[in-house]
Amino acid sequence: MKLLASLMTAAALAAPVFPAIAAGETPAKADLVQGQASYEAVCAACHGVDGNSQIVINPKLAQQHPEYLIKQLHDFKDDKRADPVMKGFAMMLSDEEMNNISAWLAQQKAQPGYATDKELVQLGERIYRGGIADRNIAACASCHSPNGAGIPSQYPRLAGQHADYTIKQLNTFRDGSRNNSVQMRDVAAKMTDREIKAVADYIAGLR
Repeated sequence: MKLLASLMTAAALAAPVFPAIAAGETPAKADLVQGQASYEAVCAACHGVDGNSQIVINPKLAQQHPEYLIKQLHDFKDDKRADPVMKGFAMMLSDEEMNNISAWLAQQKAQPGYATDKELVQLGERIYRGGIADRNIAACASCHSPNGAGIPSQYPRLAGQHADYTIKQLNTFRDGSRNNSVQMRDVAAKMTDREIKAVADYIAGLR
């Protein structure tokens, strides 16, 4: 599930990538024991025993903001985010189970990732921290914070996310096959393959 660079103008800060739960409400009090049990039964095979996926096309979920995770699960369930595999799993979960799983994942510590391309990561850092002025693309850091921690209830944590997963999501935003964030769709549409790869590599090394 996800979570990608929102490269918009400063005005985009006034419009969150996703709303808080149920029109501004905070998540209900969670049962972390039940959350762990549900996670282990439904999610761990693909996303790792503690939310730190070892499969690079599957996102790390540990330490992610619960509001973001809950929204993504609902979007999978309601076909607002197309993914037949995730839809099947989301359909298995009640709202209470989604809340419990997301709260438990938020308590798990994310393992750090690593950038791999020295030349590309320098471009990625420039875009992440400074944006691309001539295409009106603002810094990713303006929404996802300089260290990739995101903003609870507004923008997801990105730090340490697998580069392959980030590349895939930016590409699906760009081609329109993922359309559950107007902001990210509009941003990705302006980015080249090289810029997407550079940003993803830089995000992988954030901590």
